Amino acid sequence: MRLSLQPFVLSLSKHRSSFRRWRKRTAVRQAQGERWLNGPRIALIAILLIAALVAVGDYVTRPPLLPSYKAVKAAWHPSEAWLYDRNGVLIDSVRVDFQVRRLAWTPLDTVSPVMRDTLIAAEDQRFRRHHGIDWLALFGAARDRIAGRRGRGASTLTMQLAGFLAPDIAAPGTRGWFDKVRQMRAARTIEAHWSKDQILEAYLNLAGFRGEAQGIGAAALGLFGKTPDAIGHDDALLLTALLPNPQGSADAIARRACALGHGSVPCDRLQAAAWGMLGPTRSLQLDPELAPHLAVRLLTRPGLRVTSTLDARVQRIATASLARQLHGLAGRARDGAVIVVDNATGDVLAYVGGAGSESTAPAVDGANSYRQAGSTLKPFLYADAIEKGYLTAASILDDSPVQLDTASGLYVPQDYDRSFKGPVSARTALAGSLNVPAVRALVLVGVDQFRDRLWDTGFRGLTEDGQYYGYSLALGSAEVTLMEQVAAFRSLAEGGRWSALRLTEDDPPPAPHAITTPAAAWIVGDMLADPNARVATFGIDSALRLPFWAAVKTGTSKAMRDNWCIGYSDRYTVGVWVGNKEGDPMRGVSGTSGAAPVWRDVMLAIHEHARPAAPARPKAVVAERVGFAGTSEQPRTDYFIAGTGQRRIVTAPEIARRPRIANPVSGSVYAIDPDIPIDRQRLGIRVTGDVTAHRLTLDGRDLGAAADAPLVFASPGQHRLRLVDLDGAVVDQVLFTVR
Repeated sequence: MRLSLQPFVLSLSKHRSSFRRWRKRTAVRQAQGERWLNGPRIALIAILLIAALVAVGDYVTRPPLLPSYKAVKAAWHPSEAWLYDRNGVLIDSVRVDFQVRRLAWTPLDTVSPVMRDTLIAAEDQRFRRHHGIDWLALFGAARDRIAGRRGRGASTLTMQLAGFLAPDIAAPGTRGWFDKVRQMRAARTIEAHWSKDQILEAYLNLAGFRGEAQGIGAAALGLFGKTPDAIGHDDALLLTALLPNPQGSADAIARRACALGHGSVPCDRLQAAAWGMLGPTRSLQLDPELAPHLAVRLLTRPGLRVTSTLDARVQRIATASLARQLHGLAGRARDGAVIVVDNATGDVLAYVGGAGSESTAPAVDGANSYRQAGSTLKPFLYADAIEKGYLTAASILDDSPVQLDTASGLYVPQDYDRSFKGPVSARTALAGSLNVPAVRALVLVGVDQFRDRLWDTGFRGLTEDGQYYGYSLALGSAEVTLMEQVAAFRSLAEGGRWSALRLTEDDPPPAPHAITTPAAAWIVGDMLADPNARVATFGIDSALRLPFWAAVKTGTSKAMRDNWCIGYSDRYTVGVWVGNKEGDPMRGVSGTSGAAPVWRDVMLAIHEHARPAAPARPKAVVAERVGFAGTSEQPRTDYFIAGTGQRRIVTAPEIARRPRIANPVSGSVYAIDPDIPIDRQRLGIRVTGDVTAHRLTLDGRDLGAAADAPLVFASPGQHRLRLVDLDGAVVDQVLFTVR
């Protein structure tokens, strides 16, 4: 029987078709499931990727941490420091920080409204309405860029302020979209915490206008010589035109200012103003520059405000008087200094370290520089001698040639006019500034004692012992400052009590200490104020004579390098120095023609409304009517410390004097004149003392009796003149030279 396979094949075919349909349905369902599973996954990944990009973008465009308005204002340090007088008047300013030039922080309400309005109109018209970003300006800038047009910038004032506060987001060469986004975000942060007025105020203070000038205060003063509240319409246009290009040329600034003005101001006027604004003659400072040397001395930190003891009125008087005198000296003296002090308080009312327009060293402070004192130290020498009872004002001192043996040889002092006046009183010697009597007074006091007295009187330049200076200390060979001089003379006005002077209101009140007695100080002051005692040297009507009581002393240093005039009334002490800071000698300028006229002008001006009286006489001082014999001194009433008074003073008789040679003076040099007959060129010999039994010898050759005072001829060469007694012993000798 043959089996049929057809049913089996049909069944297998049927199952195969079913399997294919099942596989197809399974594949469809699997594809549908995979599509359902992959969609959310991709979306999630995309979301995460976007979030990551946003986070990264947020991180990399995050602006730096910005300070608050209060922090910005508190951190502001001007480059200047300011000096004020005792009444709050600005005296001077000094630049201390040289990295940038800026003044004190300028409040918004002290900036002229026209400047504020002009700035907003030019830089950020919708400043008051936006929140840090002007979207309309941004879209307009993008449109202009796409169209290829050059449009205005889209940075708001707030965005620019963000660049000032964080320079790394607005540095040149980094102003792409990345930094622009950071600036925009920083602006939004500022707007969230600052007021509009604070933003505008900070912008005006932080903006750079020209060169190193930062802020509206420095720009207004440096470019226009004005304060911010005085800025006008033209000024505002020019200042605003500077902001995009602070180093632009005058023509470029003028063109931009003209465009900003929209025809409200003639362009040629703005161009002229731009050239003037940027010219070399502009100065940043608006202060009166009355005390530049003291300002440099006191102003040491940026932003420092020092209230000094100066009085602006007195400072102007002193400055003008000195400048006028130096101008009149016509280059013979280029420099000078003046100090005025209130006697009662020790406050320095005027401090002029220099005023000469011809000065070759204008930065040197003449009031605080060490110079040779000249005769200005003599009052303290006489005060010492009077205090100790060695001298009185009426004591007679011999103004005749003298030679003193010193370690370095003979010291032969001479008077200023190279003449000698014979026996004179201490009053005449001091008032007339005679040198030889001062040296004789120093012999009485002692060099070391006098040096110590000067040190106690505040002369800190005397760092050596007395022997170093020798007898020349009586004539002012030591170096002193004008400040020290005025403090010392003030001590005489204060009854012999010395104290340091005050320059600022913060200086402690001076603690005085006695350097001499009130009686000695009063007598010396009376001697310095005596116009009759000055007549022989200075004449009847010199610059030292005032219509009221004043004690004064002049001084001229070696080779006429320094002129001094220091004096005081019952209220003020005034000191003046005139000379050349480089040390070259003056020509034909003495104390009375150089420094004294300035002293007189200042004294008259500061006593305009008051006439000083002589100080009250201490109880320890008595008055005596004194007569003189053997001198040119006239009878007068003089003053003595109680117990030292004298009614009649006579010079010592010749028999009481030591025999000596008065002429020639040892060390003298004589020259033979070929135009004068040789027999007429003889040397006169003069001797003093009781020389009735003495003889003279010249180079061992006997000249005869000393009392005959012979005339001798000496040939060229060095000669030795001797005075010998009866026993042949040498009593005195001098060496001189003939050429």
